[in-house]
Amino acid sequence: MEKYSEIRVPIAHDNPSIRRKESRCVLCGKCKDVCAKQIGVAGYWKYDGNDIVCINCGQCANVCPVDSIEEQDDTSTFMQAINSGKKVAIIVSPSVRVSLGEMFNMPAGELVTGKMVAALKKLGAEYVFDTTFGADLTIMEEASELIERIKSGNNLPQFTSCCPAWVKFVETFYPQYINNLSSCRSPIGMQASILKHHFAKQNGIDPTNLYVVAVTPCVAKKYEAKRPELVGEYGQNCNLVITVRELGKLLKSQKINFKTLKDEQFDSAYPTGSGAGVIFGASGGVMEAAVRTAYYLTTGENPPTNLLNFSAVRGTTNIKTAKIKLLNKEIKLCVIFGTAAARSVLDKLKTKKYDFIEVMTCPNGCVGGGGQPKCNNTFSTVEARANGLYSADEKMQVRASYLNPQINKLYKEFLNKPLSDTAKKYLHTTYQSKK
Repeated sequence: MEKYSEIRVPIAHDNPSIRRKESRCVLCGKCKDVCAKQIGVAGYWKYDGNDIVCINCGQCANVCPVDSIEEQDDTSTFMQAINSGKKVAIIVSPSVRVSLGEMFNMPAGELVTGKMVAALKKLGAEYVFDTTFGADLTIMEEASELIERIKSGNNLPQFTSCCPAWVKFVETFYPQYINNLSSCRSPIGMQASILKHHFAKQNGIDPTNLYVVAVTPCVAKKYEAKRPELVGEYGQNCNLVITVRELGKLLKSQKINFKTLKDEQFDSAYPTGSGAGVIFGASGGVMEAAVRTAYYLTTGENPPTNLLNFSAVRGTTNIKTAKIKLLNKEIKLCVIFGTAAARSVLDKLKTKKYDFIEVMTCPNGCVGGGGQPKCNNTFSTVEARANGLYSADEKMQVRASYLNPQINKLYKEFLNKPLSDTAKKYLHTTYQSKK
């Protein structure tokens, strides 16, 4: 145990997500404070030799006032890949489009999608894809899985599994609930797998020569990408993860004037997802997206307006509850951000029942992720980012995953149907107790 562990969070030297620059640390204790109060990990540390408990969320880096804690910097590896002759495919998470502009003094929540694509192309990317496509794919599988569980009554409540820090939290502190986690990979996990196992072959590319980079607000994705459960026949499906902060710094170092870039479009193979995929970046977004599709799958009808704008699961309250009717049953929903708040729900599950629970580790979801631009007034900023996503959703013609024509095409050509054997092979995963 390091000598300052009573004051600050200890960070293992091989942590794939974050690192500490010792010379900068002022022992203010803010890192341990956020880890205890919001994340619910500090105070539950148990040391075994040199093992250090960390769920890789990076909130300690977000609150560090002197940048002593920061994300592992993978920008040099990124540029090496660009210059290596490999075909680099970049997939961009939903909330990046409403936060990257902040790195260039633009307002939080402003959509910079076109400039973002142009910047990545200017860096040398062969392909730039929208991870909202992977989000739609996740919803097709997760909503189908939820319906199957409701019908059977097994492994309820179903937990969302898009947030790798939350998944690791369950594996570490609540392994008795591992079977409650959706077996779906995250949107990045799904899209990277499809790029390696379908897109490459469809386009005559050697999958070992396709280098997939995820740009994301989340430092825990650096950990997730290396999980052995997500290594495919061509190695890691997602080869590298860089954060919004890393991308912003890289663009500045390459003298790319972000504000003057002309908008460009995502590549046409997977051009974009639905509005449901866009709102994944906000707390409640995964729940809302899943409800839209689950309603259609169980009724054959498009969801009503109140489910297309599901206000009960939106907002900056860290525990939100709602009820809907599915399969002639009252389905109880719970949306949580902050794993400390999740503890209070998990500890009462035997008496307080839910059917579907979404958990995001970071403040208001991915919009408050550990790799986002730092902000002084966290909640006004993350709320502006979330509102940017909801505004984008409302303006889209396709607002539900099952209506995405590219998703339906992929099932027809390759996956067959949700929860098929092929889908389970390439889109689902398993979890292990880390207790």
